[in-house]
Amino acid sequence: MVPYLDRVSRVFDDVRVQLLTTAVAASAITAGAIWGAQSARRAKRTRKLKRDAVDMFDFDSDVEPAYIGGDLDSKQLAHTSQVVTKHTQVLLTPNEEALIREQLARHYAFFGEKGMAHVRDSFVVVVGAGGVGSWAALMLLRSGVQRIRIIDFDQVTLSSLNRHAAATRANVGIPKVTALRMNFAEIAPHARVEACSSLFSAENAPDLLAGEPDYVLDCIDNMDTKLELLAYCSHNGIQVISAMGAGMKSDPSRVQIADISDTFEDPMSRTVRRRLKMLGIQSGIKVVYSIEKPGKVQLLSLADSQKESPGDFSVLPDFRVRIVPVLGTMPAMFGIAMGTHVLTELASFPTEPLATKGRHALYVRLMRDLGNREQRRPQTEGGAQLQMNTDDCGYVLEEIWHGKSALSGATDRLALTRWERNKPMTTSNCVCMTKDEADKHDTLTGCPKDHYPSETVAFIEKRFEQEKQLSFVR
Repeated sequence: MVPYLDRVSRVFDDVRVQLLTTAVAASAITAGAIWGAQSARRAKRTRKLKRDAVDMFDFDSDVEPAYIGGDLDSKQLAHTSQVVTKHTQVLLTPNEEALIREQLARHYAFFGEKGMAHVRDSFVVVVGAGGVGSWAALMLLRSGVQRIRIIDFDQVTLSSLNRHAAATRANVGIPKVTALRMNFAEIAPHARVEACSSLFSAENAPDLLAGEPDYVLDCIDNMDTKLELLAYCSHNGIQVISAMGAGMKSDPSRVQIADISDTFEDPMSRTVRRRLKMLGIQSGIKVVYSIEKPGKVQLLSLADSQKESPGDFSVLPDFRVRIVPVLGTMPAMFGIAMGTHVLTELASFPTEPLATKGRHALYVRLMRDLGNREQRRPQTEGGAQLQMNTDDCGYVLEEIWHGKSALSGATDRLALTRWERNKPMTTSNCVCMTKDEADKHDTLTGCPKDHYPSETVAFIEKRFEQEKQLSFVR
């Protein structure tokens, strides 16, 4: 041990080692001092920014930082009724503006200064704060919309938490609009958010849609109320986008944005379209909808105690009683799709939603080819018995066969033809194949089971069984 200490002592007796040690120690002290000074400056700047943000709220009485989080007292609940309009001022200090621009940096890079100016100057009304509306409103706020009015009469329930954008267990029992406003204050405290815990109706439409909104988002799930909102917007020249039913849907690839006049294969869209026509509205309303058939799951049945007087168990008169099964991700997709469309419209960013009806030319070709095949049917097979139209061809291709050949799974050069030659050509006897496969199939005699593998026959017959179920909601 002693020899080791002697060697160490001799090393540090060397003048060069002493100089080197001194330099390292001085560098460490200097680095520590610089880091400490920078940390102190950052902490000081953070305190200043927070103080400036609070100062901003001190001179703007419409927003109170105390509302962010925590329990709601009577003063805070009254604050939710503050009115927001197109001309409501959003007062910002230079530091707060710098924070917001950093928060929205990616959107500024996308839309540019002019586009973001339009977005931030806009006023948007979201009617319905459930699974669809909460996500639409949230993404509009996160994207820079600074004036938002949210309208909904309902309260947060435990069953809301599988699809609501902001609600937590702590929010159960309070209005959905209040839960959103509390959450929004933590994300963008400068934004002017009006929370209206009201049921929309034709009678209060002039008040609830006042203030010159740039866009209205219809996220209502009651048919009569939805139609009242759409009719009011259409007749008063207010831009509106409407969400059709997201319940009982599970395929995100089927979500579409189109004019209401171009929708198809969606029961709710068809009902809305027909009832709007009765009100003199043919087109001009954009909708988010799904072409997926809702036949995989069914409405939950009423309990025995509810069947005698079901109306007694609805939230409000004329509102649905039976529960719609909802996969929580689907309302979110509808809401985000709506928000995206509204943002691009506000920013004057060119988009052209491609509705599935863009494949109409393909359906026309399939119909023409199918007609030619039927004309060649001999009388021994009943001759031409075509009981389908162009829309039916699109339905068969997309819904039953998913745009693929039933035999090979190919997606090119498709054709439709009878599966069993001795039965009429209907949607439940129409199979999708490639043209070559269909030409060969049309030459076969006897039952298809005699010519195809049992797995192929079972697959096709299963699809026909599914079609029988889908036909009930078509």
